[in-house]
Amino acid sequence: MALIVQKYGGTSVGSVERIQAVAQRVSQAAKLGNSIVVVVSAMGKTTDGLVKLAGSISHNPCRREMDMLLSTGEQVSIALLSMALQEIGQPAISLTGAQVGIVTEAEHTRARILNIETKRLETCLQEGKVVVVAGFQGISNTGDLEITTLGRGGSDTSAVALAAALRADFCEIYTDVPGILTTDPRLVPEAQLMDEITCDEMLELASLGAKVLHPRAVEIARNYGVPLVVRSSWTDEPGTLVTAPPQLGRSLVNLELARPVDDVEFDTNQARVALLRVPDKPGVAAHLFGEISSQDVDVDLIIQSIHEGNTNDIAFTVLKPILNKAEAVASAIAPALRSHPSMEGEEAEVMVQNNIAKVSIAGAGMIGRPGVAAKMFIALAEAGVNIQMISTSEVKVSCVIDSADCDKAVATLRQAFDIKSSPTPPTPPTPHTHPVRGIALDMKQARLAIRHVHDISGTAAKIFGLLANSNISVDTIIQSQRCHIVNGIPTRDIAFTVTRMDAESAQQMLQQAAREYGWGEVVLDNAIAKVSIVGAGMVGQPGIAAKMFEALAQHQINIQMITTSEIKISCVVHEQEGVKALQVIHQAFGLAGSEKVQVPA
Repeated sequence: MALIVQKYGGTSVGSVERIQAVAQRVSQAAKLGNSIVVVVSAMGKTTDGLVKLAGSISHNPCRREMDMLLSTGEQVSIALLSMALQEIGQPAISLTGAQVGIVTEAEHTRARILNIETKRLETCLQEGKVVVVAGFQGISNTGDLEITTLGRGGSDTSAVALAAALRADFCEIYTDVPGILTTDPRLVPEAQLMDEITCDEMLELASLGAKVLHPRAVEIARNYGVPLVVRSSWTDEPGTLVTAPPQLGRSLVNLELARPVDDVEFDTNQARVALLRVPDKPGVAAHLFGEISSQDVDVDLIIQSIHEGNTNDIAFTVLKPILNKAEAVASAIAPALRSHPSMEGEEAEVMVQNNIAKVSIAGAGMIGRPGVAAKMFIALAEAGVNIQMISTSEVKVSCVIDSADCDKAVATLRQAFDIKSSPTPPTPPTPHTHPVRGIALDMKQARLAIRHVHDISGTAAKIFGLLANSNISVDTIIQSQRCHIVNGIPTRDIAFTVTRMDAESAQQMLQQAAREYGWGEVVLDNAIAKVSIVGAGMVGQPGIAAKMFEALAQHQINIQMITTSEIKISCVVHEQEGVKALQVIHQAFGLAGSEKVQVPA
């Protein structure tokens, strides 16, 4: 039969009755002839209580002692679940992270898994025992037997890592919702269950705040080809399958520190269209991309940077064969925009460039590693390649450059990230029946904008290298299309989002850099929300972006920034309009059902 890793969260083992129910479920799976490894979290709110206890003793507790304290929560759960299994006649043994051989880097409270020694696990399984493992914890690789914890999402990460190391048939994540839903059911009660989703789509949704799976766990599943199933602890429903492409021969050494970039991709068959000085008001993007989709023009990247006065710039890329059609649509719309009262004498302008290329780095190891994008920008700067557009996602960073620089850029990036195989143009994924799978809302970001940075190679490397050196992760990055000459130097604005907890320190750091390099002011806005649609089937389907923008325009929600990747379109809106934006977009794509999903309070 199968080798299965099951993970149960804190609510699933939150009481004696729930632990006994989990034991019954595990025993049933074992009686079918399966080999079972169970990973559990601490009971209910145990971890929160331990953190509160530590705070009552110390205002700034030592991270090592916090690991000693927090690791006890899971030890209670594994012992009780093992007892419950033994009580109903199922042989079982509980093991801590150290006992099971989860070896991590020596970073207290935020360690990453390096490797897993599976010999003891395999011996116990051969003896017919269910192995109950403490999630969230391991032991350092320094030889001094230091207990470490993995940080947020640690139990998910432990479970998927064990499944990868054991080459399990699949990993089941049991939680308090029936699976992966089209959006947050607390904000949209009509959110519907997905039968299946790809790892790439799940990475985007998880990183945007969908809390069912942690991005680190999905990253491991994608890198090692582990099939995931997300199911409810309270029912026997099948849940959601998270699919991963097969990965053969990938080393299990440095499991979570594996190569972050798997491939360098390029596309020289693209052209760019930019509309400069369009009104900064609801409906402009909807009007533009509605007309584009009506002409059956498929758009790749879309960016809209921060506004300047009452106007904004929107740029997009298309395949070269349809450039003339795209330019004609943009030129036809421009006169209507020029007459708008907010233009104050300015005229919308259409710019076209057909000598561009898109180069991308791709891989699931970029999550939470701010140095990866910075390394890309630094490598391009050292090769003298200027970046014209930037697009980011959880699995890819793309830069639009001059087509004459494409070969040099690809060779440089392959060398920088040690990519041996020859890069190939990206292959579009097979579309789903519904091209948009899920909608996500991130209310925990802030936007930073640097005015008038020098439009020369190396500028992005300086900015994001500084942030990476301070371990500040950047999400959305957008470079404006409008160029200003300041003291004889061409300049542009560059805007990006970071978590709000990092925003003020990032602003202070960049203000100092701005004075040193002669850039303009650094503007911080904490009152933003980012709403995103995600779906691997959006590729090659014109009109998806237009439908999203139209839904926002109909409710007078102004789009402050736009950025896209192959499987995601994100809009930054005002914080107060974030929830409404999520709801109207979810409805626009027909993802709401008639039945409400039952979610525990």
